[in-house]
Amino acid sequence: MTRKIPLIARDLKRLYTGFLLVILGLFILSTVLTGFVPSTLIANGDAIVEFITQDFLPPALPRASSIPGIFSSILVTLALAMSATTIAAILAFFVSLFGSERVSPFPKFAKVVRGFATFLRNIPALVWAFILFSSLGIGTGVGFIALCITSFAFMVRAFVETMEDVSEDCVESLQAVGATFPQRVSQAILPSCLNGFLSWFLYCVEVNIRASTIVGMVGGGGVGLTLFSYIKSFRYDIALTIILLIAAMVIVVDRITGRLRKEILK
Repeated sequence: MTRKIPLIARDLKRLYTGFLLVILGLFILSTVLTGFVPSTLIANGDAIVEFITQDFLPPALPRASSIPGIFSSILVTLALAMSATTIAAILAFFVSLFGSERVSPFPKFAKVVRGFATFLRNIPALVWAFILFSSLGIGTGVGFIALCITSFAFMVRAFVETMEDVSEDCVESLQAVGATFPQRVSQAILPSCLNGFLSWFLYCVEVNIRASTIVGMVGGGGVGLTLFSYIKSFRYDIALTIILLIAAMVIVVDRITGRLRKEILK
């Protein structure tokens, strides 16, 4: 009599089964709480397909006089994401030096810095844009500040974690010979963490390219605001053309930054 050998251990199989049951239970609970009925989506599938095929497809070109403005708004979005990320990275670097207990000259203050960054990071850029829109009005200034706040908070946490991975012996040896705080930063932190800092910076650029489009739709300027204006005027075919341009922009930026990150992390 041959003995069957299970491909997956019984304990692991029970774990997977329990995990799937939990996910299923959470899905059912979520549909009950939100009032979402999956069958409604299936029943209205024809209306969704009709809306896409008749209103969105095929994509159309705007008037010739509007084309330069659309490409200009795309360049504004790129500049907005890049400038906000750059300023946020510079500020985050200096603040993160006080957020790492291993590096900060005031170790007890490090938890306060990390807590403040965590608080800012947990508020999405879209929420910041709504808040700023009420006081500053429509414009790229709203998008810049919203992206800068969220990018700053994210990179403070990322830079702190990068600095925590620095060899403690290197920092302690510089302290032992009487090195000052700026000397420890320039001789130990920067040489060891620069590649990590640049990698996080490039990742944040990728994120902000997408976020700047969403922020722009609520008044942050750039191509998001242009896209929203066509949607409000029910020119969905032209809006689809702009969406395709945004997708192409994001893909190109992702490929470039991804390649750069690979080169940096070699």
